Amino acid sequence: MGNLQNVLVTGTSSGFGRLIAATLASRGHTVVATMRDPAGRNAEVARELGRLSDSLHVLELDVTSDASVHDAVATAETITGGLDVVVNNAGIGAGGHAEAFTPAQLAGILDINVVGVQRVTRATLPFLRQRGRGLLLSVSSIMGRIVIPWSAPYTASKFALEGLMESYRIELTGTGVEVAIVEPGGFATDFASRMLGPDDTERVASYGERAGEPQRLWGGFMEALAKDGPDPQLVADAVAETVDAPAGQRAFRVVVDPMMGGGAATAVNETTEAVQAQLMKQLGGGSDQAEA
Repeated sequence: MGNLQNVLVTGTSSGFGRLIAATLASRGHTVVATMRDPAGRNAEVARELGRLSDSLHVLELDVTSDASVHDAVATAETITGGLDVVVNNAGIGAGGHAEAFTPAQLAGILDINVVGVQRVTRATLPFLRQRGRGLLLSVSSIMGRIVIPWSAPYTASKFALEGLMESYRIELTGTGVEVAIVEPGGFATDFASRMLGPDDTERVASYGERAGEPQRLWGGFMEALAKDGPDPQLVADAVAETVDAPAGQRAFRVVVDPMMGGGAATAVNETTEAVQAQLMKQLGGGSDQAEA
């Protein structure tokens, strides 16, 4: 296969990240699969990933730690001889009454889902810009474009991620570094089992009869996902196809939402893309990707 890349992927201990790392390695790319604690609680999955390919390397990386990110990126640069692609996948979900999430909880979610992306991006972009090529890809969500109730912290983090990546797309115009976002819908992963709930249970109880609304909305949906949800491999394939696409021909946003058809997020994307492109023309600047 041509156009083989050196790819760093965050959050590969489970879910989409694990599949993305395995899929990219199966396509011949050199993959640095990063996760927290690969020598401890994630040792088994780290070993399993490492056995898949001689070109797949597992490193420790905690997106909430500046030092961990710096060290992992430095090692990845040495192992690969130079990264070409960065896949920001690490993230955490949260569901429940927005008011009942403490400020500390919200800050922690944003630290993983948004600031963590910024840490990895700041650590890797100087190398990509110096080489005059590369791809910065983030795994977002359709919930970064539309609001599904009772998941405010997660939704807010993905809206923020979308804005961050939209800004990077514009600011990196002319550097040779492309930006892309993959927006999954609901899939049969362990995402639901790892979702955070609100710490302030007294606030939840103060809603009275409405205290159970999140469970009433999400409970059946999560059961349906677990029982007969779409194959998460579709998301890994979408990421891999974006990586494999020739430079200059990659879509900025890719919706992967077979369960709900993807129509809502796609409609928002099409509208905002046109509005953003027009705005950039009025400002006298723009993104090559936005105008493509």
